[in-house]
Amino acid sequence: MRRGHLGFEGMEAVKDYIGAIDQGTTSTRFMVFDKSGRVVCAAQKEHEQIFPKPGWVEHDPLEIQRRTEEVIEEGLAQRGLRAADLAAIGITNQRETTVVWERATGRPVMNAIVWQDTRVAEEVARYSAEGGQGRFREKTGLPLSTYFSSLKLRWILQHVAGARAKAEAGELLFGTIDTFLLWNLTGGPQGGVHVTDVTNASRTQLFDLRKLDWDAELLAAFEIPRAMMPKVRSSSEVYGQASLSAIAGVPVAGILGDQQAALVGQACFAAGETKNTYGTGCFLLMNTGQRAVPSKSGLLTTVAYKFGATAACYALEGSVAITGALVQWLRDNLQMIENSGEIESLARTVVDNGGVYFVPAFSGLFAPYWKDNARGVIVGLTRYANKGHLARAVLEATAFQTREVVEAMEKDSGIALQGLRVDGGMVGNDLLLQFQADILRRDVVRPVIQETTALGAAYAAGLAVGFFSGLEELRANWAVDRVWKPNMDETAREREYRNWKKAVTRSFDWVE
Repeated sequence: MRRGHLGFEGMEAVKDYIGAIDQGTTSTRFMVFDKSGRVVCAAQKEHEQIFPKPGWVEHDPLEIQRRTEEVIEEGLAQRGLRAADLAAIGITNQRETTVVWERATGRPVMNAIVWQDTRVAEEVARYSAEGGQGRFREKTGLPLSTYFSSLKLRWILQHVAGARAKAEAGELLFGTIDTFLLWNLTGGPQGGVHVTDVTNASRTQLFDLRKLDWDAELLAAFEIPRAMMPKVRSSSEVYGQASLSAIAGVPVAGILGDQQAALVGQACFAAGETKNTYGTGCFLLMNTGQRAVPSKSGLLTTVAYKFGATAACYALEGSVAITGALVQWLRDNLQMIENSGEIESLARTVVDNGGVYFVPAFSGLFAPYWKDNARGVIVGLTRYANKGHLARAVLEATAFQTREVVEAMEKDSGIALQGLRVDGGMVGNDLLLQFQADILRRDVVRPVIQETTALGAAYAAGLAVGFFSGLEELRANWAVDRVWKPNMDETAREREYRNWKKAVTRSFDWVE
């Protein structure tokens, strides 16, 4: 039996819970889980989105640090829990967002540059012109893009006065948000641990996927001093002890980027197992096992997880830019619904899409097309079409785009998808999930516990300290809430998908 701290009666008390910090793009949550993966308590706070110029997106790292400390205290207080009740804490985080801070004071040299920020677009073009958009893909699994940390970090060193000299002297530290939080939670300037895990490192474009370490040639290409880089560790090990009073002495023992955490929370531990997170956009990850599969179909190759001393597992990732955001657009811009939950009932006022297809290429198309000059189109309109048909076309667009990414994954990996595990804000929509099953011709499975991102971080931390015995226990925790099975006629399915593909071509090359 697991044993923890000495209780008041001199008996050792079992630590019954595991904590997780889920630091996202718009908010921070702290959640506590029990052995079965059930949520015991949760607290959440938003932080400010800062837009200094068009295309620029920043966060205040110190605000994120404060919000993290606040939700930890609030979450524990809900159930009267103490540090002594927690076996460990894991961290999951928005990926690619870039922070540089002073080693001596902990003060950031500027706001964090968020993953969505596009200020380095000209540098992407310049680097691509010198060697092609895929010049670093073989080592990193990533194309040149505004998305990743490499050029954001270079921008900070180029534009903050004195930053480069201080970085070369070892006075500045770099990290993604997981690293910044871990450093502060474990002491900050007084001995804070400067570490990231392999999943977050794999999103910087400075990391060799196979060597699992920073790469000297990549650091040189982006002009990044090695002295500012964190140590790279596995996703599941004890990195240090928390010094924050509310959790003092609790091991911080797991780190996973948010989409990899959702893969772990969904217990996708076998090659071919796949999850899709339906949020503002969609993030589809397929576990490819111990093989880093290069993509020829516009997908990303990334580290899925590495638990302690075991071999790293990899994933293929496909992202769709606009899914839940399209429902918000219908609500906010067209005001056809008052809240996002109404989309399903409006779509159910009609029996099909009435021949209407909506391609939401508002800022271009992501995987598998990668066309920046595409723009959104609605096609197939007739006098018959009404707002119910448009609502249905909005939901179907999410499912069609998911099928395109799934087909690219199957082509790249040579693995046939058996079923799709789903999570995220849109998975309460039964109509969407039935159509997803129909158009994929695969089962779509929603788990009982849908807080999969925080759960994945808790699992990683729990494995490190023996709170969980191994992957079989985590698989046993995963339980099905509902399965949607395909029941669409094959002729109809392929006709709908063919029409969708035709609609997508109408969005191409709109911006000259």
